[in-house]
Parts: sequence; C-alpha cells; structure tokens
Amino acid sequence: MARTFDCNAESDLLTGMRLARGAIGRGELVVLPTDTVYGVAADAFSPAAVQRLLDAKGRGRQSPPPVLVPGIPTLDALAESVPESVRALVAEFWPGPLTIILPARASLAWDLGDTGGTVALRMPDHRIALELLSETGPLAVSSANLTGQPAATTAADALAQLGDSISIYLDAGETPGSVPSTIIDATGLADGSGGLRIVREGVLPAARIAEVSGEPLESAP
Repeated sequence: MARTFDCNAESDLLTGMRLARGAIGRGELVVLPTDTVYGVAADAFSPAAVQRLLDAKGRGRQSPPPVLVPGIPTLDALAESVPESVRALVAEFWPGPLTIILPARASLAWDLGDTGGTVALRMPDHRIALELLSETGPLAVSSANLTGQPAATTAADALAQLGDSISIYLDAGETPGSVPSTIIDATGLADGSGGLRIVREGVLPAARIAEVSGEPLESAP
C-alpha cells in the first residue's frame, strides 16, 4: 500500500526519504516534488523499474522518460558529447526548468525505452528532489499523472491518479506551477547534423534559450 510523508515535518521527512531510497533500490516507484510539477521516479539503470513507471502512467516505450540528475558533472557521465553552447545553457539554467536531449553514452547499461540512442537530462531546482538524487544517483522521472491527464501539482493529485502503483509519496506542498520544463534537442548540434531544436516550450521561452546559447533555434516539426 502506498504511503505519503509530509516533507514539511522533519520527522516525516527523514522517514520518507529513507523509505524512498529503499523503494528506489528495490525497483519500486516514488513520487517526488520538483520545481515544476510532481514527478514519478524510478531507478534509471533498472529496465524493470523504468517499465513499471511507463505502465503506471499508461505510456508506451515510444515515450521514454527524462532523467533527472543531482549535479552538472553528471552531464558528462551520461552524455556522449556536450557542445559548448549547451554548457552555457546548463551554467545559466541548471538547476532549473530546462531539459536537454543529447546523445547518450553507448556504454551505459540502461533501457529507458525507444530513445534512438539519446537521453533527456535535467537538474531540478528543488531541495527534496536534489537530496534524493544525491543519494540514489540519476532517476528516470516523468510527470506524476496518467497519460492524457493534467500534471499533478500536489502529492494528493498524484495519489488520486496513480494510487498504489507508487510505493512512496513525498509531499512538499503545492509545486510552483503547472507549466513543465522547456525541452530542447541538442543531438543535431552534438553530432554536427543540425542545430538546437525546441521540442517543447515550457517555463523558459525560446528567445531566452537563443540568447544564452547564441544558437539559432529550430521549431519542433
């Protein structure tokens, strides 16, 4: 049965974080707050856990989850190559609401779905999420809602949609907003086949991305 912990109460926070770490280690799912919306998290290096995440949301492998990371150094550990303009974006907007798609390192033993050899990376600006990530390592995280339903901005919203498919809910109150992160695809820039492409314009406007990166932007088809 799912358990919810109030992260605004110190005793609940300590217990909830300990149990969340254990759940991730067992390949179970955890709902956690981020700086945009609540997310459902799984061990990024456990194919069974990632599949459990997709099943809980009602998503197929054609919609692989992004990977949240605890710090900027993890970018080089997970991405095959990182263009300098992407490093400029990371320096400006991480931690924050920017997700960057890059070629994944071929040596990584994971299966996030039908990624085409890429990985979508983000460092969230939320103390609970970052604390958990610092202890678990990279997590596959997608918005905590059923596919086609509104993203959850409270733990109660997430519980109403996902129920007992989640082991632990970390409740830190309402998230700052319901607008998701901006997603950019930098794979073309990394392999020399193209430029930066806006996949989803979220909290960060395209004009700001172009200003910081110094790159022309292509819109999603």
